[in-house]
Amino acid sequence: MSRLLVRSFSLSQDGFGAGPDQSLEQPLGLRGPEIMAWAFPTRTMRARVFGQDGGETGVDDAMVERGFDGIGAWILGRNMFGPIRGPWPDDRWKGWWGDEPPYHVPVFVLTHHARALLPMAGGTTFHFVTGGLGEALDRAREASGGRDVRLGGGVATLRAAFRARLVDEAHFAVGPVLLGRGEAVFAGLDLDALGYEVERTVAGERATHVFVHRKA
Repeated sequence: MSRLLVRSFSLSQDGFGAGPDQSLEQPLGLRGPEIMAWAFPTRTMRARVFGQDGGETGVDDAMVERGFDGIGAWILGRNMFGPIRGPWPDDRWKGWWGDEPPYHVPVFVLTHHARALLPMAGGTTFHFVTGGLGEALDRAREASGGRDVRLGGGVATLRAAFRARLVDEAHFAVGPVLLGRGEAVFAGLDLDALGYEVERTVAGERATHVFVHRKA
């Protein structure tokens, strides 16, 4: 069975995975881009997400690249898809990424409000799932062709997956910033009691990469 993986999930030193007050202008919340600063200069991020040439190679770049390897489907919380709340007013909002999102595989978006399938350029198709995380994971595994499923966030979705012990392995990229407030990933989560442990850590150029896995 394909695994559910968290890859390149950025954290501040004080455990925040996003800033407060997400909006159209601030998709990562206030100061949220600071926790992603380790990834922006990498060659893989520049090419895959921003369509730009150049960029840095090294440990951080290898971590970003690894996050896409072997992934056959993604799961996203609704806030990761866009800032709209409540029922969809129409189908005009198609995500933060333009006409060709960086996924290139099926993406399953958690929502309480039904919406039609959304095919995009480059092989990304957004599926809007109203039946919860379990349904999204079943559908993502079916669509993945035997490859792994990547859980992209946001923080609430990540926490729910850990509480249900659905995450097989998580890679956190911890950057040198204190956010102070925002979306706290580990608040109220006892990962040790849930059966998780730190497997290894790797020092990158701008982040420390922490790998957590579910114990057998």
